[in-house]
Formats: sequence, structure tokens, C-alpha cells
Amino acid sequence: MYRRSFLTAALGAAVAAAVPTPAMSLTTTWSWTVQTLEAFTDTLIPGAKRYPGDIAVAGSAPGPGGADAGYLALLTDPAVGTSHLLGTVAGLLNVRATAYALNKGIILPSLYPPFVGLAFRHRTAVVHAAFGLSDPDRDLWVIMALLSSLSFDAAVHLHTRTALQQHHPGLRWLGFPDPGADGLWRYPEHSYRRVLADLHPGTSSGGNPA
Repeated sequence: MYRRSFLTAALGAAVAAAVPTPAMSLTTTWSWTVQTLEAFTDTLIPGAKRYPGDIAVAGSAPGPGGADAGYLALLTDPAVGTSHLLGTVAGLLNVRATAYALNKGIILPSLYPPFVGLAFRHRTAVVHAAFGLSDPDRDLWVIMALLSSLSFDAAVHLHTRTALQQHHPGLRWLGFPDPGADGLWRYPEHSYRRVLADLHPGTSSGGNPA
């Protein structure tokens, strides 16, 4: 009974420490949010550290990862409409990380967010649990993961030509082709290496059917 009471109290204190308080500056709060979300997308799409001392990116894989590909730009795009939720989402992830660390006996650093303070394998375990079929917040994490994929695989926050001109790391890593000289993609080499059907004689120059 005493052990249960102690763990409950410890978890309550740890959870309170996991979320930036109103006393913290807006800069600090936003910094925690950014670091947490970058660590989240890096867990889903791992990559190399972007610079020495990069704490958000674990550096568990070569090449670019989710944190390189504009995930925060997509999440803060007015068209997506998630900007006002990001602090709460990051806070939820940090609460989960804190509870996980307490259960595993992991001592978290105090200078950056709890989720960021976990080693990559522990981050992976926290995210894996969040996708559990019985998890009440599963839909939220699925959406956040989908947006991570869209920012890396498709650069949906940018026009495709602009993304390639800016050497978007996700598109470049995946080998997305450059457009032709006129800025259009025509793919003259068919995916099956053969034409599947003859072009109808009434097809317009724009490719519309007769």
C-alpha cells in the first residue's frame, strides 16, 4: 500500500514537471514543444543528427529524417489548423514519457523535455504504446504520424517544384524526379515498361478524353 502511494505521488510530481508551466516564458514553452515534436517525427522517420549537440534527433539512422523535412512547417500551416493544439500534444507525449521513465527507473534530464530525454529505443517504446488499439488517444497519434509522413514523403506544405528547388530532404532521399524543362512531369518511361493502351485519336492535347 505504501509503495502504491509513493508511486502515485512520484508520478504526479513527475507529470507536473513534464509540462511547461505558465511561469515559463513563451519562448521556453515553444522550444519544448518544438523539441518534443521533432523527437516524435524522428522516432517515426529516423535520421542523422542535424548538427553537433542536436538533442531532438537521436541520430539512429543515416540520411535525413522526419525532423529535416518540414514537419513543424506543416503543423503550423494555417491550412492545417493544428497550431493551437501543438503545446497540448507535446505535453501529452511528455506525460507519457515521464510515466514510462518512472516505470523503468530512468532518470530524465531536467533541461529539456522528458520525451527528448529518452534514448531512441525508449522513445520508440513510448510511441509504440501510443498506437495500441486500446489507447484512448490513438487517433490523435495516427493523425500526427500521418502528417509526419506527408511532410517527408510528399512535402505537402510546399509546391512540388519549390520543394525540389529547395532540395527538400525527403523528396531527394526518395529519388523524386525533377520536372522537364517546361516544369511538367510526363514520365515518358512507363512503369510496366510498355504502353498499356493505345491513345484514343480524339484525346485532346491536354490529355482529356474525347
